Amino acid sequence: MSTRDVARSARERVLAELREGECFVLTTHEHPDGDALGSLAAMQQVLCAMGKDAVSFMPADEFPLPYEYRFIELPQLVTTVPEDVADRTAIFLDCGNIDRNRADGLKRAARILNIDHHHDNTRFGTVDHVVPEASCTAEVIWDLMRGLDVELTQPIAEALYVGLVTDTGKFMYENTGLRAHVMAAELIGAGIDVHAIYRRLYEGVPQGKLELLARGLGAVERFDGGLLTLTQLTREDYALTGADESFSEGVVDHLRSLEGTAVAGLVRELLSDGAAARRKVSLRATDDRVDVSAIARAHGGGGHRRAAGFSTDLEFAELVAVLRTQLAAQL
Repeated sequence: MSTRDVARSARERVLAELREGECFVLTTHEHPDGDALGSLAAMQQVLCAMGKDAVSFMPADEFPLPYEYRFIELPQLVTTVPEDVADRTAIFLDCGNIDRNRADGLKRAARILNIDHHHDNTRFGTVDHVVPEASCTAEVIWDLMRGLDVELTQPIAEALYVGLVTDTGKFMYENTGLRAHVMAAELIGAGIDVHAIYRRLYEGVPQGKLELLARGLGAVERFDGGLLTLTQLTREDYALTGADESFSEGVVDHLRSLEGTAVAGLVRELLSDGAAARRKVSLRATDDRVDVSAIARAHGGGGHRRAAGFSTDLEFAELVAVLRTQLAAQL
């Protein structure tokens, strides 16, 4: 069976599961981004439009969400795993690895639907519908919605657009293909206010976020002739700026635009790990020869060829040495 036939078969199996199932619990990965939240909100609304019993689950410590995503409506949201989870079908959205969701209780679900677009997805579902050529998971949901003959309402369109515009970098990343623009046109046709969504996502920036960005840009270091461009944010940076962890979103994208950079990276100390000096590493590749998801997987993380991340206990100097070695091995 060809790859295309396998994908078509998975799509039909997922559509059958969604049509025939009655009770669902939806979730996504920890520290959800725009695609994760947009896909979650849209998929739940699609199922509710079909008359299904569908709840969305996220742990209580994920709240408050990053300020730019707080306008996304998440109806029927629960912060504890439903007691009847064994009678529900769990739908994991935009989650490349089941361990990126901290609710082990969801593994007791009757069935697991794994709907994603990450090429390194570990295929952990009862049914895996993974579409690596899709620009975002929201695009996969959009396609399923059409297959289910569900009407595209403005709220569904708005949620899908958030996933689309954030995961394509405002349609600038290399994952932005023809289908992404066709999808955008259809969502706009459903009545969304593109400018209002843009303002909510990218404007009205808290001062602490701007100050954190300034500290990150002031700490930029370059290695190997500029091929590797890194910065770090410490707990002190967060304390001095009054920023929360979500304010670091977008810092690494400033580094990837620097001339000569093959891989850009943000290394930030996690605030939620007590006294431990654990760090989150976000990587972006600008060179076609480099797959940063391979580097991330080597450290227990994952992502896309051009955008990936992982957590580590390594000190910054040790981490730099490791990244330089792994980058050199790919170039």
